[in-house]
Amino acid sequence: MESTSTPTHCPYCALQCGMTVTPLPQGGVEVSERADFPVNRGALCGKGRTAAQVLSPAVRLTAPLVRSGGRLVEASWAEALDRIAERLGSTREEYGADALGVFGGGGLTNEKAYALGKFARVALGTSQIDYNGRFCMSSAAAAGMKAFGLDRGLPFPLEDIPRTGCVILVGSNLAETMPPSLRFFSELRENGGTLIVVDPRRTRTAEQADLHLAPRPGTDLALALGLLHLVIAEGRTDEAYIQERTTGWEEARAAAMAHWPEYVERITGVPVPQLRETVRLFCEPESAMVLTARGPEQQSKGTDTVGAWINLCLATGRAGRPLSGYGCLTGQGNGQGGREHGQKADQLPGYRKLDDPAARRHVAGVWGVDPDSLPGPGRSAYELLDALGSDIRALLLMGSNPVVSAPRAAHIEERLRSLDFLAVADVVLSETAELADVVLPVTQWAEETGTTTSLEGRVLLRRQAVTPPPGVRSDLYVLHELAARLGVEKGFPTDPEEVFGELRRASAGGPADYSGITYRRLVEEDGVFWPCPEDPRRPAGTAVHPGTPRLFLDRFATADGRARFVAVTHRATAEEPDADYPLLLTTGRVVSQYQSGAQTRRVAELNTAAPGPFVELHPRLAARLGAADGDRLAVVSRRGRAVAPARITGTIRPDTVFMPFHWPGEGRANTLTNPALDPTSRMPEFKSCAVRVEVLGPEE
Repeated sequence: MESTSTPTHCPYCALQCGMTVTPLPQGGVEVSERADFPVNRGALCGKGRTAAQVLSPAVRLTAPLVRSGGRLVEASWAEALDRIAERLGSTREEYGADALGVFGGGGLTNEKAYALGKFARVALGTSQIDYNGRFCMSSAAAAGMKAFGLDRGLPFPLEDIPRTGCVILVGSNLAETMPPSLRFFSELRENGGTLIVVDPRRTRTAEQADLHLAPRPGTDLALALGLLHLVIAEGRTDEAYIQERTTGWEEARAAAMAHWPEYVERITGVPVPQLRETVRLFCEPESAMVLTARGPEQQSKGTDTVGAWINLCLATGRAGRPLSGYGCLTGQGNGQGGREHGQKADQLPGYRKLDDPAARRHVAGVWGVDPDSLPGPGRSAYELLDALGSDIRALLLMGSNPVVSAPRAAHIEERLRSLDFLAVADVVLSETAELADVVLPVTQWAEETGTTTSLEGRVLLRRQAVTPPPGVRSDLYVLHELAARLGVEKGFPTDPEEVFGELRRASAGGPADYSGITYRRLVEEDGVFWPCPEDPRRPAGTAVHPGTPRLFLDRFATADGRARFVAVTHRATAEEPDADYPLLLTTGRVVSQYQSGAQTRRVAELNTAAPGPFVELHPRLAARLGAADGDRLAVVSRRGRAVAPARITGTIRPDTVFMPFHWPGEGRANTLTNPALDPTSRMPEFKSCAVRVEVLGPEE
């Protein structure tokens, strides 16, 4: 029998690279590149190339598990679902609906994210739902909404990057986090453009830059304000653009002028000549972009920090014009779509606000419920996790591993253990799933059909390429069965295209309008950019909406069509170094692992390339501590202690240490991180906390 190849997309980062999946006659699956997809043009990183290995029954869950006698043992689907429904129902009856929590993931398809949000609010009646994407780009989302009235990671396709004049890339090591995207920046430089990288470490990405700025962690806000000060002082503002297309300039201007270059150098450590050179390189070309990632966003002032970079774009006329603008490099595979359709604490499908009466009426009409029955906004991700075992007694968790990924992770692990009941639906037995009372084995990327939305705002169709193992079911099946057991017989279909059809109706007229997108169009056009509304009055045979690859060229998504400056001022991180904790820790990723590592740590090739955690430190700091390369180091913060071998390198600041966050156990970086929250986005301060380093001796 001849194998059939299926064009689809990678399960990992927000590039959603095109790939082809082919079942092999002898068993197993082959992944190959798709040269026709414009984002990766045939390139795949090691994670994408080895993605099929996680499909193997040897490394993934294939049967439901229930806790019996302190151990997880195999059970039937009926037993597992009955147990979940009974415990959710009894908890609600005894403590109320808000004693039930739901926690989702940025890797869930749009259909699953939509159904999960609906399940929480309709079947459970709880307000307590959020997702791990809160830890990804929520600060950029909040800043984008303030400035532009709309949040979409990139307001233009990646293909525009090589044609602009300058890119300032802030806090992104994309050479390791999304390697196929590096070619766009290489082409930028080949075309005569300039790349400026802002990062405390001289990463693989920074090595590609024309100019590398290495600020002290947590000072990106001061850096952006200092650059805007110089733009104003040197007469490089675009006054006509400011007058015609923005509001709030005078207040933002006054705030920036308080951040003179020498003051900013003292805060950031970036020399004044580098600040001036950055302004020259950014302002001289006709077009330029600022792109941010987790570095400036994962801070307790992340919204203001991103807002300051947006102000720089607005003051120079670099937003809403061809080949210019501010954009965010979304991290998770469906980090964009995952927050648009209802699994976020304050949102309804279509990026509607949960506290907007008109939005509630529209979505309730699609769902066939009374708008007054929908609960209000709930807790943000960290606050939800922190409430486990007290206000929240039972939790349904899908596609997330907070035991490894949450800040102050040891505390969150304790909160998970304190629950009366925990149910987890996942592909593998993650560290979080190991704590559960019931674990459900669910389908993954190549075993199911569904849509994702890439960092470009391009809605894509992942197509089922293989049959899942017999004991595995889809998340949509899980929600359908649980809803039925909880007394909601209708409204939770298991067919993803049917769910997407309902999502289209629910999103219609909202900021993230998908109503004009169909599965057929996604196949024929290889993705459609939202917003893409459908005009119900359109005569048959006339043109459909083409989608919107480039936003804001005519007007911004605000009531008056103008972008808004937001006046912001530098402030210190939530936890500055002192005598007991004299150093700063920053965290990030390595090329061969992904997020909490729950899946990539099960792939031999990736583990060989990146076998475990490490502590990166500068030679001067190592000499002061008496540490040699490979020595076991204890990194200690006010929240705990992590142990990993030393990796001594001149590519990091002497006042900073770095740890990747992919591993559990004694090397868990998020044991150390600070859950101080941004007041707007509720983003924790992953990127900066005070630590000390102790030398334990040579690795045994």
